[in-house]
Amino acid sequence: MWTAGHCVHAGKKGGWYRNIAFVPSYNDLGKPEAELANATASQIAPYGQWWADWASTSNQWTQGGSETGGAGATYDYAVLHVKPESGSKSLEETVGAALDVDFSAPSSAVSSMGAWGYPAAPPYGGQRMFRCIDRPGRLSLSPALPTMYRIGCTMTGGSSGGGWFRVVDGRTELVSNTSIGPTDNTWLAGPQLGQEAEALYQNMSRTYGGR
Repeated sequence: MWTAGHCVHAGKKGGWYRNIAFVPSYNDLGKPEAELANATASQIAPYGQWWADWASTSNQWTQGGSETGGAGATYDYAVLHVKPESGSKSLEETVGAALDVDFSAPSSAVSSMGAWGYPAAPPYGGQRMFRCIDRPGRLSLSPALPTMYRIGCTMTGGSSGGGWFRVVDGRTELVSNTSIGPTDNTWLAGPQLGQEAEALYQNMSRTYGGR
C-alpha cells in the first residue's frame, strides 16, 4: 500500500510510527459525521481494518524530512505491507483490484491529475473522502532537488498520504501522494515517483510476494 513517508516516519528528528491501520473504502457512502454513530460496520468499513506489519520509506525522508517537509519532501513517499485483522486473504484479493504505479510520469505536460484524501483540519472532519483535480504545475524547493507536482486544492491536514492519480490510455495509475501544502490551504504538492521510489516498491514486492 502506498502512502507518504511522513505518515510512517517523523523524519530526521524522529523515528518510526507504530500502530498504523488502514481502512479501505472508509465511509465510502459519504455519510455525514452525525450519521456515522448509527452506521453499520459494513457501511463504515466494508473491507475491515488492516494493520501495517512493515513500512519502508526513502533514506532522503528519514535523513532530511521535517514537520514542514524539509529537504525530504521531494522523497516523501512510503510503502506499507498490511494484514487483515482476521483471515488470510491479501488486500488486493479482498478489495478485488489494485492500480499500477507509474514511476515514469513526466514532470510537465500532464493535462490532469487528481488527489484523494480525508482532510481532518477545519472546515473538514476527517470522516469523508474528498478529491481535487487540476492540471499540475511544478514546485521547486531547491535547484538540487527534483521538482514536485502541485495542484490547486483546499484539502487540509489529514489528507496527507492520499493517492494522486491520472488516466493514461484509459487506465488509472497512481503517480504521487499528498506531501505538503501551505497554511492557507490553497494547493497541495506531491513527489514525483522515480527510480528510488520504484526500488522501494520492488523491494517490498520481493519481500512479501503475493502475501
